[in-house]
Amino acid sequence: MGHTITEKILAAHSGEAEVHPGQFVMARVDLMLGNDVTAPLAIEEFRNIGAGRLADAARVVLVADHATPNKDIEAAEQCRMMRDFSREQGVEHFFDVGRGGIEHALLPEEGLVAPGECIIGADSHTCTYGALGAFATGVGSTDLAATMATGECWLRVPESIRVAYRGGPKPWVGGKDLILYTIGKIGVAGARYQALEFCGEAIEALGMSGRLTMCNMAIEAGAKNGIIAPDATTEEYIRSVTGRSYTPQLSDPDAAYAHTVEIDCADIELQVAAPPLPENARPVQQMNDTAIDQVVIGSCTNGRIEDLREAAQVLKGRRVHPDVRLIVVPATRRVHLQAIKEGLAEVFVEAGGALSTPTCGPCLGMHMGVLAKGERAVATTNRNFVGRMGHPESEVYLAGPAVAAASALLGHIGSPEELR
Repeated sequence: MGHTITEKILAAHSGEAEVHPGQFVMARVDLMLGNDVTAPLAIEEFRNIGAGRLADAARVVLVADHATPNKDIEAAEQCRMMRDFSREQGVEHFFDVGRGGIEHALLPEEGLVAPGECIIGADSHTCTYGALGAFATGVGSTDLAATMATGECWLRVPESIRVAYRGGPKPWVGGKDLILYTIGKIGVAGARYQALEFCGEAIEALGMSGRLTMCNMAIEAGAKNGIIAPDATTEEYIRSVTGRSYTPQLSDPDAAYAHTVEIDCADIELQVAAPPLPENARPVQQMNDTAIDQVVIGSCTNGRIEDLREAAQVLKGRRVHPDVRLIVVPATRRVHLQAIKEGLAEVFVEAGGALSTPTCGPCLGMHMGVLAKGERAVATTNRNFVGRMGHPESEVYLAGPAVAAASALLGHIGSPEELR
């Protein structure tokens, strides 16, 4: 019996000839990540266990992105702790304000992720890096502390669910729509502690931006990780960001899966997930009587340059509805610069939007777009739980950039087709 890509990566990193679902392993970690919310806790635990030096400072990445630019004194202290720790320990990959961006868009862009690698991060959306054919999963801050001290992390080998997307998508339908539709189909617990392995013609035709979006939201189905087999698209992307070598893994033809989910892309319309769960996905046409107060385009899910281009295509030459606030958040410094060079920034501002520096702030209701009681937002983010973006009686509707931009213009949830 063959093995899945997830099993092969974990076997290679734990010194085993093969591993099986349910088995516990100690895996050597290629990269470990913390942000300004989770890293300070890990640093405290690192010191509490008596660890003097990092096992390997070159494998540690610290990113200031959640409450930055510092929203208050506490946030400033958190970031200072990371800054001081990085200097003390010689952490080369510390990304401060103005030098990096949102962690899960930043690391692939910086060439820090490659196929076949094992990556952990003290943030649940670390699963994003599976788009590059890596095993990547979120852990708690104490696990990050232990991994920083030892270079290894204990993991339970997950079963894998194969999700096969057949055919080609309709106009405007992208990675966000594919993953929202999938979560709507299997539920937020449909892949609990399992690997979601995305494949099929639609995935092969999907660009890296869309793949990153899909793996980013694997956790929203309860998955341990999301993963896509590396191919020519992956190789081209890796060559564009780094020249280092890597060892890719692929699933065997006879690999064992918990089950397979078959999805016909012809069935997928532009999707919107209603609160309070990402599984409440439905076609945008079923939601177009929903008035809104705010739109957020950005985040680690949909803040890449491809997402901003799509939003600008819808917004260009038009004005945001007078009852709506539009906030656009480029995911990284490089994306921000590219948006300026391409004239996208001008499109957003002329449309009546506010262009932000890279930050996670509005996604988790921390700052830069907190919702008041009774307000509704359409967001290209990844979660719409109760109180996720502000007041517990506010509402968040998840969508892709095209629907978000169209909704900002219409004043209610809608699609680009309504703007003709």
